[in-house]
Amino acid sequence: MLCTIMAQKGLREFLDKKMEEADKIAPQDRLFLHDGGLYPILVCQPETLKMLDTFEARSDDVILVGYPKTGTNWVGQILVELASASGKYDEEERKQRQQKENELSIRPYLEFGDPGKFERMKTLPSRRIIKTHLIPQKIPKSIFQKKAKMLALFRNPKDTAVSYFHFAKGMKLVPDDQQTWEEFFPDFMSGKVPYCLYFDYIIEWNKYMDDKNIMFITYEELKENETLGLKKIAEFFGFSVTEQDIQSIVGKTSFKAMKEKSLETHGKMGESLFRKGIIGDWRNVFSESQNEEMDRKFEETVASTKLGVMLKYELYCKS
Repeated sequence: MLCTIMAQKGLREFLDKKMEEADKIAPQDRLFLHDGGLYPILVCQPETLKMLDTFEARSDDVILVGYPKTGTNWVGQILVELASASGKYDEEERKQRQQKENELSIRPYLEFGDPGKFERMKTLPSRRIIKTHLIPQKIPKSIFQKKAKMLALFRNPKDTAVSYFHFAKGMKLVPDDQQTWEEFFPDFMSGKVPYCLYFDYIIEWNKYMDDKNIMFITYEELKENETLGLKKIAEFFGFSVTEQDIQSIVGKTSFKAMKEKSLETHGKMGESLFRKGIIGDWRNVFSESQNEEMDRKFEETVASTKLGVMLKYELYCKS
């Protein structure tokens, strides 16, 4: 228990420090351009992005990929719990793992933090759980070369946009001219937000739909039947867990449970990370013209793709 508290304390202190730094960054300096994409200066460094390909993947790494605000914090915790239950670590092994992660000054995503992290990550015991928001062509090549298994997470674009807006505003990740929904929406639709245009993200990952080393899943699928979703994820990664393990993890990773512990686990950032956690909040935000614009964009870009069909747009994004 002491080790868990120490690991959480390390992450919480890092996140609280970032929240303090956000107030000191001039609005025009909050984003920087690298290799054609925008990134938040608060958590990313150009030097780290330049060194992404020095990351040495392992064949048993567990990789979670997902566009910002599609549920990666939630699903990342699910993976941690599945790995822990599957490994049945004794107290000493659990202590060693948590100490190692704490020494890393945990940067929650592969592209976050300083470039020296890639060397430090070599000291982590297997299986490592790694998260990223990157599109396929910017993922370190060694991940594909080692055939590490990836879980690709997607969420309906309307809820993604709304959640992204509230998070980016709360975290001061975007310039002042994106501080209202009316200002943020056109930039989201044109890709003038950290990482890229969400529809481009979907298009790029759609090219990997037949890759046997990548499992595709949606936020909505997990929300509607988390037990079944966890069983599919466990089977894909080869996590050996019991029915009792699954039910315990469902309880630990419910939105209510994670929100209640967010101050303890994520500090001040918890309020921005865990807002509502529901399907369909876009109905409270989108105007009629914005609805029509996104419906048209979806139809023109990804509606006919395998991944587009998987998103069940008619069900989740039509009034």
